[in-house]
This record gives sequence, C-alpha cells and structure tokens, in this order.
Amino acid sequence: METNAALIPIFSLAPFLLMLLSIALLPLFFNHFWEKNKNKLIVSIALSIPIIIYLITAGFAEKLNEAIIFDYIPFIILLGALFTITGGIYLTGDIQAKPHINTLFLAVGAVLASFMGTTGAAMLLIRPVIQTNKERKFKVHTILFFIGIVANCGGLLTPLGDPPLFMLYLRGAPFGWFFNLFPEWFLANLILLVMYFIVDTYYYKKESIEDIKRDISQTRPLKINGKLNFIWLIGVVISVAFLNEQYFEFIKTNHYYKFIREAVILAMAVLSLLFTTKLTRTSNNFTWEPIKEVAYLFLGIFITMVPCLLYLEANASHLGINTSKQFYYFTGLLSSFLDNTPTAVTFHSLALGLNLQSFNLVASIPQELLRAISLGAVFFGSMTYIGNGPNFMVKAVAEENNIKMPSFFAYIFGFSLIVLLPVFVIVQLIFI
Repeated sequence: METNAALIPIFSLAPFLLMLLSIALLPLFFNHFWEKNKNKLIVSIALSIPIIIYLITAGFAEKLNEAIIFDYIPFIILLGALFTITGGIYLTGDIQAKPHINTLFLAVGAVLASFMGTTGAAMLLIRPVIQTNKERKFKVHTILFFIGIVANCGGLLTPLGDPPLFMLYLRGAPFGWFFNLFPEWFLANLILLVMYFIVDTYYYKKESIEDIKRDISQTRPLKINGKLNFIWLIGVVISVAFLNEQYFEFIKTNHYYKFIREAVILAMAVLSLLFTTKLTRTSNNFTWEPIKEVAYLFLGIFITMVPCLLYLEANASHLGINTSKQFYYFTGLLSSFLDNTPTAVTFHSLALGLNLQSFNLVASIPQELLRAISLGAVFFGSMTYIGNGPNFMVKAVAEENNIKMPSFFAYIFGFSLIVLLPVFVIVQLIFI
C-alpha cells in the first residue's frame, strides 16, 4: 500500500482543487446557480465519480471506504444533530444595546461555541444581537466581531466547537486534549472582546440621542424557548466525550462499534424533533437547507480529498513544511480561502507523512503540530466569508435584516487583515 501511495499521480488531485475552487468562486460569480442545493450536489457528484473510479481501479477502495464510512458519516451526523438541536432553541427579547451588553453577548457566544458548535452558537445568538441593536445606526462592526468571535475563535475547546477539530478527534485526539488550547482560546477572544468594547463604545457615542431613547423605550426581557434541547445537547457532548475506545475497550475490536456514538447522537436529534414545538422552530426560521448544503458539499470534499491525503502522506518530506510555525500559518492560509475542515485533515496527513518521532504523540502526530493545525484551522477560518460555514450564514441573516455587510474583499481588507490577523500573530508569537 505504501508503494502505491508514493505513485499517486498529481492529476488525481485536480477534482479536490476544483471542488474547493467551486466553493470559493461560484458563490461570487455564479451566485444564482450556486444558491440551489441541487446544483451543489451535482457538482459534488460530477467531481467525485472520476475519483471513485480511480481509487477502486488503483487498489485504494479501502481508503475510499474509510473516508465515507468512518469520516463523512460521523461528521454529518454530528453536524446534523447539533444543527437540529440548536435549531429548537429560540432566544427572544430586546435589551438595551450598550457596549458592555453587546460585549457580554459576544463573550457568552465565545463560550457556547465550544459546546454547541460555532454554527449552533452563531445561529442562536445572531438574531437577538441584531434585535438588540436594531435601533442603532452603527452596527456593522458588531456583526464583524460576531463572525470573528462566536462563529470562529470561540469554538476551540472541544471537538464539538468546530468541524476541523471533530475530524482531528476522529483521528485519535482525545476529547479532553482540546482543553489544553484554553490559553490560546482565552487570549485571542479576550483581545478581540476588548477591541470590540473600545470600538463599540466609540460608535455608541456617535449615536443620536433619539436613537438611544428609542432603544431604551423598546426593551423587552430575554426569554429562552425550547429549553429541553439543552438536555439533548448535553447528551451529544457526553456521547462525543465518552463513547469511544478510550473508555470502552470493546470498540477497539471492531471499527463499526464506533457507531454506537453516532446512534446515541442521532437519538438526541430525534428527541429534539419530537419534543420541540413546530412554532419554536418556525419562529427560529428553521429549515433543513443549510445542513443539506453542508452534506452535499462535504460528500464531494471527503471523496475527492482521498488522493490528496495519500499524496501528502507519501511526499510530506519533500514539501519543506515541518515546523509548528509553518503548520500554523500554512493551515491558516488555506483555511482562510478554502474551508478549514479539509485543510485540517490535509495538514494532519502531511504531519503523518513526516514520520516524526516524539514522546508526546497525539492523533499519531507530535502534539505541537496538532496544536498548530487546530489553532490555524479554527482561528483563520474567520479571515474570509468562506473560511468557515457560519460566516456566510451570519452575513446572510444580517443582510436579511437590512444591515449592509462589506463585500468579500472589503471584509478582508477592512476587517480581517487589520483586526483579526494581528491577534493571530500575537497568539503565534506567545504560544508557537
């Protein structure tokens, strides 16, 4: 198998690159075509078929099987369950939009993101944040910092937080290992929250007296509907944390026993559907389209990614990427413009291919490299609208509420390069 892997032809990587380019460019240039999930599925299938044929005929059917059964299926089940459960939690109310209140919203989101996923936390909080700030004229900066903190940097502490971390968890990183990233999580989010408070205080002082009075007069207390879903959410957390071979030896004897975890996670999602009222989900604007989009796109990504992973494992020593700092920035660069989940998996395979000897291997690679990959994937996913799934979702909700968001490149040059990137460089200088 190792000999065959070394002979992976470079042209077999093309469908994966085309898949990622489709995700990055089609929304920008062919948005009407791309907005239909059916077309996303067509693109995924069209690019996957040549790779399926190639992998089977070249003797890599087992690798294809692993990618679909042991990576894609658990990935979609977890995301689908989190999406279903958090979609049943509806937060209403309109409190005063003072800088310290807005900052508290983002801080809570930073914590929730690690335990209900960046997508779940973002979708739970974005509408209340918009509702709270609707009387204010200056609110675009709030949405931008929301994307940076809640939709990305907050999700660093558990495999539930961000999809790339779950993929690293599936490759052997213990659930609790990600808590080791608390210092980086705390520093990055603290700096961003302090920056946001300063910026929001500046804009708050520019608001008219009439707008401030209207904001005060229209306050309503916050109320949570669908509280039972927090129980199902805890069930998902416990399943991911403990239903694995680390705690149950019998799972090691047969890979398919791992699906006990997925069965329990699915059960939590079903319970959420059964015990959440239709009115609550309707009020939350809940539809299945976002998770269908993820399922269709990642089907293509997981299949077309297989030759790339084989190629990287076989040729890692020739690529010149072997230090933690390099892994951090290269993972970050690709996570910014592609998608941080396949990027994390790709660089994990690159680290495997280096065959580095270390006394502190985690997920079969040196712990410092896993740390760099995790940080790079999660943090830099916020650098563009396409770096992480929730980014575009938050942007879409904001625009639905008549908030004029920056364009793709305006976001990069007006926010991420001048606000986010310096924070990520500080994290690297201190911790990597």
